Amino acid sequence: MKKVSGLFNKVVKTTGIVSIASIMSANAMANATFDFTQSLNENANTKVVFADNAQELDGALAKLNQESNGQILSLIKLNDFDASFGSTLHLQMVAGTESLLIVGTNDEDGELDAPDLQNLGGKIAGALKSSSKTFNADIHIDNLATTINTPSAHIAYGYQLRHYSFDRYKTKKSSGESTINLVTQNASAASSKFNTDLLFVAQGVHLARDLATEPGKNMYPEAFVKHVKAKFKGVKNIDIDVLDMRDIEKLGMGALAGVGKGSINDPRLLVISYRGAAKNEAPLALVGKGITFDTGGISLKSNSGMWAMKSDLSGAAAVAGAVYAAAKREESINVVGFMPLAENMPSQDAIRPGDVLETMKGVSIEIMSTDAEGRLILADAVHYAQQEYKPKMLLNIATLTGSAARALSDEYAAVITRDFELSTQMMEVGKKSGEHVWPLPLHPNHFEQIKSPIADIKNSGAGNPGASIGAAVVATFVDEDLPWVHLDIAGVDWLDAGNDVAPKGSQGWGVRFMDQLVRDQAK
Repeated sequence: MKKVSGLFNKVVKTTGIVSIASIMSANAMANATFDFTQSLNENANTKVVFADNAQELDGALAKLNQESNGQILSLIKLNDFDASFGSTLHLQMVAGTESLLIVGTNDEDGELDAPDLQNLGGKIAGALKSSSKTFNADIHIDNLATTINTPSAHIAYGYQLRHYSFDRYKTKKSSGESTINLVTQNASAASSKFNTDLLFVAQGVHLARDLATEPGKNMYPEAFVKHVKAKFKGVKNIDIDVLDMRDIEKLGMGALAGVGKGSINDPRLLVISYRGAAKNEAPLALVGKGITFDTGGISLKSNSGMWAMKSDLSGAAAVAGAVYAAAKREESINVVGFMPLAENMPSQDAIRPGDVLETMKGVSIEIMSTDAEGRLILADAVHYAQQEYKPKMLLNIATLTGSAARALSDEYAAVITRDFELSTQMMEVGKKSGEHVWPLPLHPNHFEQIKSPIADIKNSGAGNPGASIGAAVVATFVDEDLPWVHLDIAGVDWLDAGNDVAPKGSQGWGVRFMDQLVRDQAK
């Protein structure tokens, strides 16, 4: 232990600087208290009601309008509130209520599905957080056009997704406390759905956001492992295996080892197995890219925006969150999460453009750019997953290419498969989960483009289309007979502006998508 100048003592390691606090979740605004009930809360200083029609009020809003002698309807007209889906109108001191939030639910598509309800919950969280840090709110669930059995559970889920703040390094912490009382006729069923299922998905999303937001100084490969292992402590039917540098080299994972050569922080392969079905049932394999910080290596990135490369581990973070959610609700399926972890740094030991790496599969890769490193660590990880666990399906997820972001912006993640029918199935998974994907092609010519004159393949420099080229590198290491899904989340994992279910910054994208895939596969 070495004393560091300043007010505090810290533990200084040869692999980086980390304190216990930096690997423990500390998001003051990540939790709210939810109560599902059939009766109103007399202590509530805030009421939330829904409006499908701004001219003809019904349900709780109509009752409040009557109590205000029509004042609410007058205010709705005065503020040009049209009740369109997700629109909000915040009123104070009306109908005996300190704070009244009206949320529009008029949806052109007709009935509200689960993601719609979750978006409404997120809208409420965003609106209430902007107006008050401490409150006690009643949300009246009485007039929603939906076939979902427990709409209040999904509204609470969306609220919890949005109710997140990473303020660990701020002097002034978020200190607000919120109690959310969801008034609904099926309170018991809604409470069970939220507390034994959806809450765990929200916690998995928050875990992914934590990991992607933490500064790279503190979230190197071994710190990632410690943080995730702490999160899984006490979770049933979980086995955790950590491959260190000795194991990685022994298995011949030259690509994973090579990416980490330039860093003082050795790479790791974190494997988390959840057994919720028979031991002999083939698992679903989820593989996530975990570059804990990406400088580009010798092919150094420009300084502009490099700070955001602390989130280049978002794929691995999402895998951790998805496996956590499945295990906590005790889903009836076997799932194995693989998280190859490395820090891509330039040094005298770093790999160079022109070097050749030998992979576990035996396929050699010529390095054209050390900044095309994600596909390298995935190459060894997906091969290991197939060799050791014989999965029935494999999905890999990664912040892989700017090409995917340029093609699809932040509206969709790119999905690439060998089978277009599987891509369409993944689009349906995206629709149900609220995390949408759009197919990009994988053509035989893409495999021709990555052939190397001195090795079996090259990792980049093959021209356009960049997202498909990156997928082709990974696909080289996946059995052609295995159902395989490649998700490129480079455009959706980190946003400069918040949305309905997430503040700006890390979205924890992929946890909800993979969670829905797990549910579908379990059926």
